[in-house]
Amino acid sequence: MKVLAHHFLFLIVSLLIPQSCTSPSSALRDDSGKLEILFLGHDSQHHNSAMLLPLLASGLSKEGISFTYTDKPDDLNTENLDKYDALVIYANHEQITPSQEKALLDFVEKGRGFIPLHCASFCFQNSPKYIDLVGGQFKSHKTDTFSTMIVNKEHPVMKNVKEFMTWDETYVHDKLAADIEVLMERVEGDHHEPWTWVKSFGKGRVFYTAYGHDEKTWSQPGFQQLVKEGILWAVGDQAKTKWEKFRNEIPQLVYRDAPGIPNYEKRDPAPR
Repeated sequence: MKVLAHHFLFLIVSLLIPQSCTSPSSALRDDSGKLEILFLGHDSQHHNSAMLLPLLASGLSKEGISFTYTDKPDDLNTENLDKYDALVIYANHEQITPSQEKALLDFVEKGRGFIPLHCASFCFQNSPKYIDLVGGQFKSHKTDTFSTMIVNKEHPVMKNVKEFMTWDETYVHDKLAADIEVLMERVEGDHHEPWTWVKSFGKGRVFYTAYGHDEKTWSQPGFQQLVKEGILWAVGDQAKTKWEKFRNEIPQLVYRDAPGIPNYEKRDPAPR
């Protein structure tokens, strides 16, 4: 019984602490081909980034895409950012300092990826340069269950993406940049709202989608696939090529039937 209790406790801890999410101080960018992504969240119940990230990271970690979570804008500094292939922001931080702004802009300009999701379009409201980097700013929203329309099926991001239905906030944007390339639109009557877009910034790439208010969307396979494709495009062709080689070398887990596996919950099919 002590052995069973030990394994059960280990399972609970493993589930509560995603193995693909580490702290900023422990991440080191290397040349293995695995993609290292810094995820800037926020200690907020409105957009609970710490709860939502594992829904995405648990799947992508199996494919060689690892996330390091932080809710501190102070981690936007050159020394820390240089450890990563891309930065994801899903947060409601209102202010950014000049040094943080410069580190972020330099990071993308020199060829790294930037993936602002949903509420990131209302982050750092004191920085016109950040708003331009994102490609637009959140203005208002209601809520609805809807599907957006793919308007550029030929773009690399959209090749493996399908339209999907979800409940989410119906973002309307302002201050749209002239250089965004719209990939998806939310159609409401005669209005076509830019919803997912990409743009270049120096040698870097930016991918944005307005999807993502809560777990209703983050748990959607369609959303996870969209963000995955956005990341793979944003990191650039060289990093993606290295990642493809790394992913193909990841050992695949194989499940088999075997006697003696506990099935106290009477699952059907039984655990393998």
